[in-house]
Amino acid sequence: MVVRLGSFSTAATELGYTQAAVSQQIASLENDLKAVLLTRRPVTPTEAGARLLEHADPILLRLDAARADVTRLALAPRGRLAVGLTPLAGALPAIAQALAALRTQMPRVEVTIRLGTRSSVTTGVARGDLDLALLDGLATPGDSLPVEAPLSAIGVGESELGVIVPADHPLAGRASLRLADLVDARWIDAPDLSPLSDIRRVAGAEGFRTTLRYEGTDTLSLVALATAGLGLTLLPTSVIPPGEWVAVGVGAPRVVHRVELIHGTLRNASPAAKLAGLL
Repeated sequence: MVVRLGSFSTAATELGYTQAAVSQQIASLENDLKAVLLTRRPVTPTEAGARLLEHADPILLRLDAARADVTRLALAPRGRLAVGLTPLAGALPAIAQALAALRTQMPRVEVTIRLGTRSSVTTGVARGDLDLALLDGLATPGDSLPVEAPLSAIGVGESELGVIVPADHPLAGRASLRLADLVDARWIDAPDLSPLSDIRRVAGAEGFRTTLRYEGTDTLSLVALATAGLGLTLLPTSVIPPGEWVAVGVGAPRVVHRVELIHGTLRNASPAAKLAGLL
């Protein structure tokens, strides 16, 4: 908080503490670690402080997850259900079908759907703001997605991938493509739909130059941008709408679009446990 706000006094006000109390806590931590964590004027982290910050978020998230897990076990089943979805995970037909079945079996349950990034929905489940979530990403067949929280994950579905190109593009006639052959191509970075960080990870290569960044969740708009020649994009074939474009399959590396259900402890007979079972 002190680093984020750049001020002891502002951090104290936001936390509801006195400035002296915040300063004492920082001094106590520095004494315990035998290292100076912050410079005081201006307030910035030292090298040791920056390293501690790298560990702080995962540690705090684990504490929040533990607290949320205990709370789930202590509370009686609720009449409400909060579900997090990443944009492409929400497009999976099985999810809508499972929610419809849940409505039939538990008609009094109030369901809230919250769309977010992979990071935000994962954090939401870990902290107990969401009962469970469905997230998506690229993976080798059968492998789990990387999740930065102590949560359980269940595979819900996998689908093939295609690189979107205009129908008259030189690559349109290919039976399949190697991602490694496209490292020097121009790409659209769509962090909520097809992040280049995922593509670089599964390809095991750098490159994949960003020529346009699309900060949206509408698949048709992303496909239209790729079709106009503004850059390549990689999408699951199950969500690509029909039109004047071609989705060329990825032959190597062997990679799929994977959707997973993530959750903490599920109490028997709760709406979250019922939905997990339906999925």
